[in-house]
Amino acid sequence: MNMVDEFLAAVEALERAADWPERFSEPFVEFLPVTGAAVSTLGETLGSETISATDALAARLDEVQFDLGEGPCWEAMRLAKPVAESAFQSAGPERWPAFAAAVRDEPVSSVFAFPLIVGPLRLGAVDLYSADPVALDASDNRRAATLAEVIGRQVLRGALGSPAVADSLDVNPRSRRTIHQATGIVLAQLGMSADDALLIIQGHAFATNQPMMDVAAEIVDGRLAFHRDNGGIEVVS
Repeated sequence: MNMVDEFLAAVEALERAADWPERFSEPFVEFLPVTGAAVSTLGETLGSETISATDALAARLDEVQFDLGEGPCWEAMRLAKPVAESAFQSAGPERWPAFAAAVRDEPVSSVFAFPLIVGPLRLGAVDLYSADPVALDASDNRRAATLAEVIGRQVLRGALGSPAVADSLDVNPRSRRTIHQATGIVLAQLGMSADDALLIIQGHAFATNQPMMDVAAEIVDGRLAFHRDNGGIEVVS
């Protein structure tokens, strides 16, 4: 099996790995020239927590960023795009002074972060580090972005599947027609699968603390819409 086939197989495995979130970080080390990786949620939507880490240092880099509110993961989520610093030892202190000072003695030469985004929701980030100075090429960035996209959906599905969140969505099983209509509208707006369109609706309901039926009704009535903008998804209301 060549590298392309191996990567596609890894992506398919990730799509089925919802019950093994601790494995989310592994493909990044397997397919990218990095030493370690961590996957974390950040911010108010899901809280700040490391979901998966390939090693103790990867987990520590996440924890330091949680404590300081600064670092490549926060920047990637804020900008909604990848962040790279190949020369971390020299340039890191200027970009992230507190974070760089906190990990000054660690064997970290390069750092990278890819946001976990589903629709308009910014859920967290993938944090990558290398003990040796490295740069990610275009192919590496595509692989990392693909993996982060799949993991973002898995993280949101996991949150939506928890009993507390499921209760907060307040879905009326007798009113599925409105949700089906809303799913079709979002599908048309964003050009995605029905499953992903439904996930967008669920995620927006969760993030805005509304019943899912209310969000679906807003979409059907034209009071809420989604559209693509600069590679992301924006909400129009």
